[in-house]
Amino acid sequence: MRLATPSRRDIMLGAALSIVAPHVRAQSFPNRPVRLVVPYSPGGGADTTARLIAPRLQEALGETVVIDNKPGAGGVIGDETVAKASPDGHTLLIGAFAHAVNPSLLAKMPFRTPDDFAPVSLLVTVPELLVITPSHPAKTVAELVAMAKAQPGKLFYASSGNGSAQHLAAELFKLRTGTDIGHVPYKGGGPAVADVAAGHVPFYFGNMSAALPQARAGRVRALAVTSAQRSPAAPDVPTMAEAGVKDCEISEWNALLAPAGTPPAVIARLHAEMAKIMRADDIKAKFADLGADAIGSTPQELAAFLRAEMAKWAEVVKAANIKIE
Repeated sequence: MRLATPSRRDIMLGAALSIVAPHVRAQSFPNRPVRLVVPYSPGGGADTTARLIAPRLQEALGETVVIDNKPGAGGVIGDETVAKASPDGHTLLIGAFAHAVNPSLLAKMPFRTPDDFAPVSLLVTVPELLVITPSHPAKTVAELVAMAKAQPGKLFYASSGNGSAQHLAAELFKLRTGTDIGHVPYKGGGPAVADVAAGHVPFYFGNMSAALPQARAGRVRALAVTSAQRSPAAPDVPTMAEAGVKDCEISEWNALLAPAGTPPAVIARLHAEMAKIMRADDIKAKFADLGADAIGSTPQELAAFLRAEMAKWAEVVKAANIKIE
């Protein structure tokens, strides 16, 4: 039995449909509920971001926006869900700090970062706060650095876990100051800051939204913030640069990402709506209360930001020889 050979007309019609199809999908977006995948458990920073923006995005798109928490493997499970989803804009990712770090930390990844994702917008950034035991003799960053250099390997810092943003912040600090400081990893930021407050471990780089209330309550003492400018939430706390440590900026962040191949018109629609949402005064105020800055960048700005983050943390991971099994 011979198969029929496609006619020139059939070939041309198929080519035309392949060109038109993405535009049809874009024009009909959204036509069903939109899923916001959060690669972490409820209650964390990425989840908080999702829950603040979801009602506004739902109103803007005219379709239900469902938050889908998919924790596990340091964010890899949730990221993979979106990387392998249909590229039509109906499955989106609330990306976080680990999204740019995991490629350097993990030997194997089930997707390619950044190739398997389409950037939409950088949503928020949250700096780290360097806090120390209140009774510790070091009153400034300069005094802490001097003490570390005088006693190599004798000073220790706490972190919320191996490979966490807090771990990498401290390793970047060590790299920039040329100090030898030991690492004490904990299972989460709560136990870590509790032991710093109790004096069991001298200092800790904590997420601003979590560490600042501890500093305000006097349980720990804030030495510096890792943002480029002072935080409006803690205007009396100097930046790391002001404290004498250059090139030691670090922020945790959340970004909106779609699967690679999502039609440009869909990306443009999502970006336009997110830019409006992140510029809203009440949204900015809500994030400011958490010590976060609302951003709302363009897709191009987010792409450049992700490349810079990946390069920066690859350097730190290599220098510190950090490995995640």
